[in-house]
Amino acid sequence: MGNNELKIFLRCAFLVYMYLLKLVFENSAHSGDGCFNFRKKRNSRTIAKWTCVGNEKAGRELLMLITIGLGGEKYLNALPVSVALLRDRHRPLRVAYVLARHYPLDIQNRSIPVLGSGVEVDAAGRIVALRAKDLSFVSSHVPVKKLNIGKQLSAYFFLAYGGGYRPGPEGEDFSFTDPLFRRTRFHSLLIPDAPLTHPGDFIARLRYKGIRWGRTPSKYVLNTLCTQISRKLRINIDSWLDPNPNDGWDALRPWQQRALLPILDIARHMMDAFPKCATPLEMPGVVLMDQPETFCTRRRLKEYLTLLDTLFPQIQFILSMDTAFVKCLPTSFWKKRLFLPDEGKPPAAVKPVRLPKDTVLLIDVDGRLPNLALMKLSAHYRSKGHSVWLGKRDCFLKGPDRVYASTLFYSPRSERRNHRLRSYYGEKLTVGGTGEDVSSRLPEEVEDLPPDYQLYPELGDRAIGFITRGCPFACPFCVVPRKEGEPRQVCDLDTLLEGGRRNKLILLDDNILSHPDADRFLQGMIEQGIMVNFTQTLDLRLINRERAELLRKLKCSNTRFTRSNFHFSLNHNRNLDLMARKYRLFNFKARDNVEFVCMYGCDTTLEEDVDRFAFLRSLPGAYVFMQKYLPIRGGPPADTVDFLGADPDRWIDQLVGIVFTQNMKSMENYYRWVSRRYALAYGKLHTGLVDTIFRYNNRDKKGEYIASLAGTKKTQF
Repeated sequence: MGNNELKIFLRCAFLVYMYLLKLVFENSAHSGDGCFNFRKKRNSRTIAKWTCVGNEKAGRELLMLITIGLGGEKYLNALPVSVALLRDRHRPLRVAYVLARHYPLDIQNRSIPVLGSGVEVDAAGRIVALRAKDLSFVSSHVPVKKLNIGKQLSAYFFLAYGGGYRPGPEGEDFSFTDPLFRRTRFHSLLIPDAPLTHPGDFIARLRYKGIRWGRTPSKYVLNTLCTQISRKLRINIDSWLDPNPNDGWDALRPWQQRALLPILDIARHMMDAFPKCATPLEMPGVVLMDQPETFCTRRRLKEYLTLLDTLFPQIQFILSMDTAFVKCLPTSFWKKRLFLPDEGKPPAAVKPVRLPKDTVLLIDVDGRLPNLALMKLSAHYRSKGHSVWLGKRDCFLKGPDRVYASTLFYSPRSERRNHRLRSYYGEKLTVGGTGEDVSSRLPEEVEDLPPDYQLYPELGDRAIGFITRGCPFACPFCVVPRKEGEPRQVCDLDTLLEGGRRNKLILLDDNILSHPDADRFLQGMIEQGIMVNFTQTLDLRLINRERAELLRKLKCSNTRFTRSNFHFSLNHNRNLDLMARKYRLFNFKARDNVEFVCMYGCDTTLEEDVDRFAFLRSLPGAYVFMQKYLPIRGGPPADTVDFLGADPDRWIDQLVGIVFTQNMKSMENYYRWVSRRYALAYGKLHTGLVDTIFRYNNRDKKGEYIASLAGTKKTQF
């Protein structure tokens, strides 16, 4: 197991688990009004791993009530829910439940782990979530709310199985194209002849990913299934571990296939829900089974339940079966327990902070790096005896003497934040920064001060600032010519490094290589032996052989200074031959990290973008960071060209074939932007582009994305 996989395993191993503690119902057909406590003592820190709720009508009805409660209303409404569950058709069936939820899959760090929720079923079989005020019948000491079941595939993990299941159709692609895929977790309990996972396809997928490619989760699941099934049920499935495409499923006897199908389905759903966990079968959840003795033949029930117990050690199983079968297992089996989270006390409401008198509040509205202007303001006010407090984004605190907010980007989100800040602070607030006003500047006496590093202690030994400002090129999308003008020196290296106290430098220069003394600056950095991050990128057009040699001697790094990194930009596809010649002067290798910032959404077409990406992919060590164009006030608007052109399918087909070795997450954002543009223009999706978007991340959202046409239309569920 590699380091990354070990980290994933550890992160998945230390979770607080979700289990069903209590079920409350009103107006059910067989049982009327009642409740079922799965935790027998209110303050118990454990719960039974195995619970039998009876047989025939009462037990099956209880399983269906649990399913109606935990299935999620939009998924249940896509299935036929029988109104025969209602005793009185003139009033709804109400089902409420109490859960012990697990962190971080179901809840955030400060959330209450035990929570109640519920639904009601009307005479038409329509299921609606109950509001908090309608859940008073749950329990007075349990907080209640409507749960968003289905937002995350891993949250509220719940499966249910009835006896009328069958294998799904062959050819399953495991790609989540059905937006209501989650209903397949429990539909066999509600409808007859419901298809489960196609066993042959799932086994082939495990073999392909686990044996051929060595993926830890698939290898773990395949080995665990083969070992335990052979040991507990004495079924020979050694062929599943053979790389040969013949999966051996058809060679199994009918009773063996019937017994193993739910097990494979559970394993499949657990792998889908917990894709980043190295041991997905050990994750928590709730599984219902109606008459499991019919899954495996009655005389093999003991071995079958023992197999389930071993394969899924953290699952809470709730069964409906005859008491005679309960007695076939030892008492110790039914006494097995699962640990519950510590309920503790509800988190106290966070009171608004009131700042001490004579405090200056500085708000970093939208920055990704420490804000140099705020650091200089902090130095100014601290020198006058004021206290200084740093806030970020939406920061609403009581009592500041005055407030300064710095906005770097002119975007709708930043505009909304500034509007809220103005409404709250009124005349106390001064808003500045490029995103608010290109011409805004600090007073000279503040600009000349060294920054206050106490404001951002996370900088550690990193310095931040400018040696030069300005740029000689008048790129229409860029704010620098208007704001800074021609290149000029504004500071020296020793001052930035505080006389050698700091040995790492985040350099904010707009275009340092355009300054006449650029080589002297670079030589000074080399002599000082410091690490430098050129966060605004280097201008590749201004590279010559001598300058390339200087930069190769310099320790160019990322902003965290955890690895070597060069940063350039490529905002159009003009003069690519010149750029290639300049790039070759560095003699970069494939192992180097050379990031090119590529802007999109301004004045390039899809064809030109693809040309850029293909060019960069041909350069050893190069990869892209996609940056969407955000217009400045009074600057060129976005999307000024016919982006898609006459033949977008041709260029999208080429686009998805260009894959970089790293940082593809930013390309995914670009893919989504292109996909939305395509959907708006043609009223359909490009299938290859959608497959690429969901190849690695958020795979369970693919069906919803398709149904909503890349978010351009509302869905009915």
